[in-house]
Amino acid sequence: MNKQHLTAAVLSAAILTSSLPLTSAAAAVTDAKPQAATVATTTTEPAATKADTATTPAKTDATASTADTGKADTAATTDTAKTETAKTEPAKTETAEKTETAAKSDEDAILDSRKISINLAARSLAVYEGTKRIRLYPIGPGKESTPTPVGYFKVESKDLNPTWTDPDDPEYSIPSGDANPLGYRWMEFQGNYGIHGTNKPESIGHYVSNGCVRMNEKDVEAVFDLVKVGTPVEITYNRIVVEKTPDDQVAFYIYPDGYDRQPLDVAEATKWLKGYGVQNFISDEDIEQKIIASDGEPTYIGKVYNITVNGKKLENKAVEQDGITYLPAIDLADASGVNLGWDEKDEVLISTIGKATGYDKKDNLYCNADDVTTLFPLKGGRNGKEYVYKTVKVPPKTTQPVKPAAETEKTTETADAAQAGTSATQPETK
Repeated sequence: MNKQHLTAAVLSAAILTSSLPLTSAAAAVTDAKPQAATVATTTTEPAATKADTATTPAKTDATASTADTGKADTAATTDTAKTETAKTEPAKTETAEKTETAAKSDEDAILDSRKISINLAARSLAVYEGTKRIRLYPIGPGKESTPTPVGYFKVESKDLNPTWTDPDDPEYSIPSGDANPLGYRWMEFQGNYGIHGTNKPESIGHYVSNGCVRMNEKDVEAVFDLVKVGTPVEITYNRIVVEKTPDDQVAFYIYPDGYDRQPLDVAEATKWLKGYGVQNFISDEDIEQKIIASDGEPTYIGKVYNITVNGKKLENKAVEQDGITYLPAIDLADASGVNLGWDEKDEVLISTIGKATGYDKKDNLYCNADDVTTLFPLKGGRNGKEYVYKTVKVPPKTTQPVKPAAETEKTTETADAAQAGTSATQPETK
């Protein structure tokens, strides 16, 4: 290569490099250098070299063949590696896609299981996943003159930063911001009725709106993120609420009649308590006082457990209250096939196999769980969240034979005579 050709090659590479971004300069020079060298060699190659190449074709062919073979081997190795990589990458991608699909499916299932439940009497909104309550918030429902509708609805739309329009003057509206009475979230459930935030947090807990459901801003934003368009919305008006806590405690609440539409008495309250099996464990007087108070505070009655005998669930439940677990005595007697009596004066239960202290709860007889095996031919006890029993055979009691009355009298006379004779033969004591 002469100087002129070399200069031309270098200059060509420099021009190409300067026309590219800095991050591509090294690659450009690398790509340019082989091209410039090849051009220079081809241009300046003397005839003698060409002749030499021409006179040794076999050697050149062999060299070329070797080079080609090397290239072919390298290409084959590269192709194999690419094929193996191609096989591996789709497998990884497919696994990742399956994992993402499964996770998405789980999320969708959870979202589909949720519902909003609003109790206007309690002025509360709950979010449920299936039958499990996962959130509970205070609300401000409609005034008595403009009550929130009850019924079964669904979330029709969800809006961020809603605009408020005056229902009495549609021409007047307030855009999203601190002055907007809807806050920053809106979930429509019917026409102009919706669940929304508020710029008057002090109104929460009172009957204040034109029919919508107001919430504290942080609460409505949380609910907004938990539900989707189509989530069921259940709105009720129930002054009495009975619930079972996670530790199986039954509690009930009675709320004031804000809409003046649901009078309550002891009989009605007892019906609600019966559904949880605790109707016999609070006096009518206590229920009456709670109705008068209607303060929405919880009254805890006791823990409840199902009972099964030989795999069959009994109608009434076991109730744990004040350290004693009460079981329905007549239910157990019927299930185990024994006769049961009640000594009201001594408050004792008497069965064909034993007797134990009994408890009269509103004319329903109960026994202590500790006395079940004394009264009934049953074996078992508490197993997790239920009491499980099986009937067993009880051996008959062995009793001393009773002597006839005449024989008893004769034996007594003989004993008296013997005693008299003994006394007569005793020496005098001097």
